[in-house]
Parts: sequence; structure tokens; C-alpha cells
Amino acid sequence: MSRRYQIGFGPRRDKGFRFQPTIRDIGGLGRRADYQPRGDDEQPNTYDDVKATCQEEGCLWEDPDFPAEESSIYFKDPPSVWPDIEWLRPGEICDDPQLFIDGANRMDVNQGILGDCWLLAAVSCLATNQKLLHRVIPDGQNFEEGDYAGVFRFVLWQYGRWVEVLIDDRLPTNNGKLIYMHSDDKNEFWSALLEKAYAKLNGSYESLSGGLTSEALTDFTGGVVERFQLKEQTPDDLYKRMVKAFTKGALMGCSIDASPDEMEGQLDNGLIIGHAYSITDVRYVDVETPRVSGRIPMVRVRNPWGDSHEWKGAWGDGSEEWSLIQDDEREEMGLMFDHDGEFWMSYKDFSGEYEKLEICHLGPDTLAAVDNDEEDTKWEGSVCDGSWKRRVNAGGCRNFADTFWTNPQFRVSIVDPDEDDEDGNGSIIVGLMQKERRKMRMEGKDNHTIGYAIYELANTDSGTLDRRYLETHRSAAMSKTFTNLREVSGHHSLPPGDYVIIPSTFEPNEEGDFVLRIFSEQKHEVNELDEETGLAEPDVSNCEMLCHSALAVVYENQ
Repeated sequence: MSRRYQIGFGPRRDKGFRFQPTIRDIGGLGRRADYQPRGDDEQPNTYDDVKATCQEEGCLWEDPDFPAEESSIYFKDPPSVWPDIEWLRPGEICDDPQLFIDGANRMDVNQGILGDCWLLAAVSCLATNQKLLHRVIPDGQNFEEGDYAGVFRFVLWQYGRWVEVLIDDRLPTNNGKLIYMHSDDKNEFWSALLEKAYAKLNGSYESLSGGLTSEALTDFTGGVVERFQLKEQTPDDLYKRMVKAFTKGALMGCSIDASPDEMEGQLDNGLIIGHAYSITDVRYVDVETPRVSGRIPMVRVRNPWGDSHEWKGAWGDGSEEWSLIQDDEREEMGLMFDHDGEFWMSYKDFSGEYEKLEICHLGPDTLAAVDNDEEDTKWEGSVCDGSWKRRVNAGGCRNFADTFWTNPQFRVSIVDPDEDDEDGNGSIIVGLMQKERRKMRMEGKDNHTIGYAIYELANTDSGTLDRRYLETHRSAAMSKTFTNLREVSGHHSLPPGDYVIIPSTFEPNEEGDFVLRIFSEQKHEVNELDEETGLAEPDVSNCEMLCHSALAVVYENQ
């Protein structure tokens, strides 16, 4: 049910007004969240415009692009409380609504009836970094009379650009209570509104059902993701990497695999399989006993359900191991034994029980926005936009020799080796991301199975690599696998030189748009290879095949 409300000043006018677009590109990569309106004629309708017009009209804004209707809730399967859903503004749900109460923290993020624990895990991670959070939720928004107009804005990363998403504050409720993401405090609404903005970006609330934490973390930060399968061979120094990443503001998530019929089943140890958790602290803890003292690597994990579904093993809430920790250190750790979904584990138990770990490293664009000047956290980054077109350049993987060579090709030059690489190699992180596939669920479409191959380029004056070349040369590197994730990424250590990256779908003739991202510790150069002219100059204005240097980095997690 959709309603229009008065603010409490001025006459009510039902003539209405419409703003376009309500999802707005706010500039190239590297733009900070405290941006100002562009001031051009192409995109004149900003948050300030909407707010000012609402106040002049004496009404609260109703978003024409994400209406309070069933199409915004679901496209296939209605929620369990359907059709008893009423769209209410926060002021109708409670007295004295607030965007934040005593700031934001991970306890403000609790799951409703939607299967988007992956998103909640990412929001919980985001809440641990206030600077990042307020990049996504710009300051200066509230429910105060005289300033409130029923409109809120969020800034999210999408496929190489930062976009402003405007929403109204009508939220789905049942019996006067929020049915989706919510805070412990009944009058705090930042998490519920952020979820709505993300639902709008992806087409509907139902579009958020099922996913990877890393996908949301990428959209919140523009970061770059590292994924680890903990049951397979992992780096010997993985815990040290986790500690270093955490101290630099990286966001992390973890999960335990499950078959479809086991999703969100509980193990005897209290952990939930097929469920996304966020990692909220990583640190060494000093243990003192009459006979021995030492340091134990520890990890703090949070279940977004925010309840008693917690780890029951060693170092869980109230376990006897905590008697080995001095009171002052327990206080420094913020140790609590509440039924809040959060618990500590030793790293040994953590790596033995969880199967997937995702680390979202923050890139230079994000670091600049949060005033982080540490040089060793910065990356060099490039972003290239492209498309696969049926019978043109959708050649499929290397199994299809007749057409593989027709795929888009991008040259990357590794100029210098990494400073700490003993073999003199330079490392690059390659991320291949397919666009808008979550939104396409409403059309019955899903992710393509995608991957990439990297070939050394002996002759730098050549154009695209032809079929003969690709049949007679082995790849220098490739994605670990072809998979149907939104983004496939990999870390590759290669000698300085020129290389060609060929992104592809697994099967030929599968159409779609993609973003190819390349990140490195040292400087690198990237160009799109063109069959007719050799190296094509980057054209930032060309939206169909864009290749431009970026100040962003990305990471994904489940």
C-alpha cells in the first residue's frame, strides 16, 4: 500500500513531481563521498534538489523508481507474510525515529525474513569502520522537523563508478514491525534504509536473496577481494596476513559450505552451515597461567542473526578458557557474553571449522576518502569496460579454438618487479566482473560462467592475438577456474613485460557486459587491443568499451 504524507508545514499538494535519475553517476573513480553536485545540465536532480522541492511542496518524497508496491518486494516468490505488508515511514513505526543512535555498530544489523545473510555480514563489517560507513551513508541526514523530507541518499560502487542512490523512507512492515534488516533499537533505521537502497540498486528485495558477502563489500568499498579455501592448501602466513589486513581496515567474512538441502543447518558446535559470517576482530591474546605464558592467535566472528546461535567450543561465550586472560586485556577486547551472535575462536579452531575466508583489501580510492595515508596500503589500479556480443566477440573459453581468439583482448605492461619479490616478478590482481546479472534475475537470467587467460606478448607492435598464436602458445597464467560468480579474481606473479588478458564466458555466444580490473603494487599500463588499429587509445567517454586508469580497488567475499 502506497501513501503520501504531509511533513507538517505548508499545504498538501497531490499533483506530485518526478526526478530522474534517482540512481545517479557522481563522477569517475576517485571521487570522494563528500562530493558536490556536478552542476551540469545532464544530471541536475540531486539529493538537495529533491529535498528542497519536497519542502517547498510541503510533502514527503515518494520514489517513482522504487515504488511502495509488490514489484519492489518480489518478482517471483512472495515473502512469507505476503500480502499482509504495509509500507510505513519510520515516524509511523515509532516515536522519535533516528538514523543513528550512539553511532553505528555491528549490533545494529539483524536479519529479517529475507535470505540475505551475505549482505548483513558485509554491513556488519562496514559498521566496524566508521569512516567507510559514512562514505556510504553521507553525513547530514536525519528525521528532524524542518530538515526531513522523506528522502535519503547512499553512495555505492558499481562497476568502476560511484553512484548516488536516492530512496524514500517507506519500509515494508508487518503488524507495525520491519520485516527485513533492522537494528536492536526499534527507533534506529540506518541499516534498514541501507538495505532498501541496495535492493533498489538490484531491482527488488527478492533480488538480494542468496549471494556472496564479497559482492556487497565490493559495492561498499570499491575494494579488491582475496578468497581462500581453508580446507585446501593455504599460505603458511595466512593469520599474519589477516592481522595485517585488519589493521589496515580490510573487511573480512567467512562461511562453511553446504549442499542446497542443508542451507543454514546448525552443527553440534553451534556454527551454521551455508551461512555468511563477518569477522570483526583479529588479534593475538596473551595467556597467563601459573606454569606457562604465551600468545594465542584469535578471531572474533559474528553471526548476523544477532542471537544465541554461536560457537560452543573453546573460547566461546563463558568458556573456562577466559579465566586464563587478565581482566585488563578482557576489557580491552570488549569481551561480552551476550546472546548477540558474536563470539571468539582460536585461529586453529577457526581455520579448522570454516571453509571459506574472504578478505576485502581497501584500494587507493577508498583510502583517500577515509584519509588513510599509509603508502603500503595503496594499489595501482585500472578498470576496463567491455562487452561480449553474439557472433562478434563472444568466443567462449580456450576449448573453442575456432572462436576463442575473437574475445576482447587487453594488454597490460608490468613495468617493474615488486620490491620484496625474490624472483624479480611483478604481481597483479586480475578481477573479471560481469555486470547487472543480479538485476537480471527478474528476467529469468543468472550469472554466466566466466574466466580469463593471460598470454605473454612477444611483439609489442602486434594487434590482437590471432587463432594461430593462441593455438601455438601456452598461457602465462589464467583464472583458477571458470565459475558463475559475479567476479572471478586471481593473484598472479609474472616477470616484467607485456601481456594480453583475454576475458571470456565458458560457452561461446553468451552475451553480456563486463568490467576487467587490474591492480598491482607497482605501476602498470593497460590498453585495449584492437584488430584494425593495434593499440586503441583509452576513451573515457565510450561507455560500451571503456578503459581508463582508476584509483579504486576491489574485493569480494561470501
